[in-house]
Amino acid sequence: MNSQACSAVKRIADSTVRRLSVYLRFLEGSTSRGQSTISSEELAKHGGTTSAQVRKDLSFFGSFGKRGLGYAVPELTESLREILGLQRQWNVVIVGAGKIGTALAQYHGFKSRGFNVVAVYDTDARKIGSKWEGHVVRDVASITSDLGERPAEIAVLAVPADVAQAAVDRLVSAGIRAILNFAPVQLQVPGDVALRSVNMAMELESLSFELTNRDR
Repeated sequence: MNSQACSAVKRIADSTVRRLSVYLRFLEGSTSRGQSTISSEELAKHGGTTSAQVRKDLSFFGSFGKRGLGYAVPELTESLREILGLQRQWNVVIVGAGKIGTALAQYHGFKSRGFNVVAVYDTDARKIGSKWEGHVVRDVASITSDLGERPAEIAVLAVPADVAQAAVDRLVSAGIRAILNFAPVQLQVPGDVALRSVNMAMELESLSFELTNRDR
């Protein structure tokens, strides 16, 4: 990735990053099918966008492919993995050993993408010390000391809304710099901490809007 591309990364829209993830998954499938080259039209079809948008998305990070020949699948796959930071392993902690946290820990796709769950935390005394998806649930109060010994870069937050900000503050103080939040609340983090929130109610409302207005 050239220096111009690197300087542009901070200005890349979330929607572009999501499309890059979609392109990568399709490219990986193409590799397993033995496909050596792919066109922007094919990527657009499976990414739910246009070939012009595919080319624009990729242009943020350098020059890929050749006009009339398309993209070399192995090279573009490797480049997207590098762009998305998947060339390395990321340590992840889960805060909240409830139903959402359990479902996330059971998802084997995380490990295959390089996201390794290294610890699980909760505040419930009935859960602390119990076995949970191959981990012993630890007290949230031990996060700072734990991460001092075994650093993690990413935290998944699956706690009630009323304790979410306190949990985030503790995680940030412990050195976490990226948080995926499932708590239904607006959280505040420093500017150097990446925060992504998943609000299931809002996602369902978006689907409801689509269904309601599809034929209007």
